Amino acid sequence: MTKQISNWSGSVLFSPQEMLYPTTEQEILDIVQKAIQNKKTIRVVGSAHSFTPLIETNHILLSLDCYTGIIEVNKERMHVVVKAGTKIKAFGELAFAQGVAQENLGDIDVQALAGAISTGTHGTGLAFGNVSSQLFAIKFINGKGEIVYCSEEENPTLFKACQVSLGTFGIITELTFKVLPSYKLEFISKSEPIEEVFKQLDHHNQTTRNFEFYWFPYTSRAQTKYSQVSTKEIVENKVGAWMDNVLENDLFNAISYPTLHFPSWSKYVAKISGALAGTSAKVNWSHRVYALPRHVRFNEMEYCVPLEDYITVKKEIIRVFNQKKFHVHFPTENRFVKADDIWISPSYKRTSAYISFHVYKGKAYQDYFKTMEEICSHYGGRPHWGKMHTKEAKDLSLLYEKWDDFLQIRKQQDPDNLFASDYIKRIFGL
Repeated sequence: MTKQISNWSGSVLFSPQEMLYPTTEQEILDIVQKAIQNKKTIRVVGSAHSFTPLIETNHILLSLDCYTGIIEVNKERMHVVVKAGTKIKAFGELAFAQGVAQENLGDIDVQALAGAISTGTHGTGLAFGNVSSQLFAIKFINGKGEIVYCSEEENPTLFKACQVSLGTFGIITELTFKVLPSYKLEFISKSEPIEEVFKQLDHHNQTTRNFEFYWFPYTSRAQTKYSQVSTKEIVENKVGAWMDNVLENDLFNAISYPTLHFPSWSKYVAKISGALAGTSAKVNWSHRVYALPRHVRFNEMEYCVPLEDYITVKKEIIRVFNQKKFHVHFPTENRFVKADDIWISPSYKRTSAYISFHVYKGKAYQDYFKTMEEICSHYGGRPHWGKMHTKEAKDLSLLYEKWDDFLQIRKQQDPDNLFASDYIKRIFGL
């Protein structure tokens, strides 16, 4: 057994028999072939940023931390081939050095690229799908020890199944992204009344490249965030950035900690947080604008609901929260994403709103998450694959019309369940 492994929030703890760090594709292939011979299972870990037990295994845990970097840049097709272990932040800088950028990102950039696309990681903006929708091709080593390549042009059916697959088809080694020329974003954050945000939501989503907002519990306020492509000179207030970091991390952690011992204080912390959410602005290269530093640990659940039902769902969430007065002070995040055609993407065939719920690490989250999950589920909500949820195969199969097709192709690529942990077997009914 190796040392105990934990995910980012500490909600998953386990001890694999082996932890391996291959440096080449051939080494990865050798590990897979040896595991097949020895009847060992494999799971892959990136930054361990999923809140579900996706990385948990009793056998081999494989890290791609030593398998990183850009392989090829094709400026004519605007494609970049990158090793799958590369972290999002590192990829942003490497791509920038080549004069290109990803079209959209989430607000966390510590994840490995393979993990981000495999779980359906997303940003915000109705012109953009999740990060997986930016892919042109995927290369992976399947459960038969074969190197497999699929793309929009070559084996597109496998490609659609593989774009979001939770690491169940094999070990991804290379990803080919469709990219844009490097661009700058102007970011503005404000504090606004939540009712005004609801009234202006369609307008914001139609006129803003990337719009999102946070609602602070026990308040009628929201922190709104707007990003637009800009040709302005880079404006980055280092003092302001330092203050934002202190407020959103150090101070927030300091006022959060007492709620572990005095849960009823949560409403006061929420109100203080809402009051401190002021106005800020910056202009920078896109990959340096999307992400925010996240040092305060939490557990998270996130649900994707149809955009047309979003305001109804959100108002119900606020109503029930105010009724039950949960001991929760973290804001709920609200993002908006274009429909896609990826088989088990939460945004499959529907323009979506994502609502995420956070609870400070160490505090009970079960009742809060269960209640919010029930509200979202009533409107056909689909869980984010990397966030906490209680859905199993019998529930999930009703949410995705290509579910059986996905399972059939998964079985073709991994007939002996080399990449199927107990958790994977439960959510896919294997």
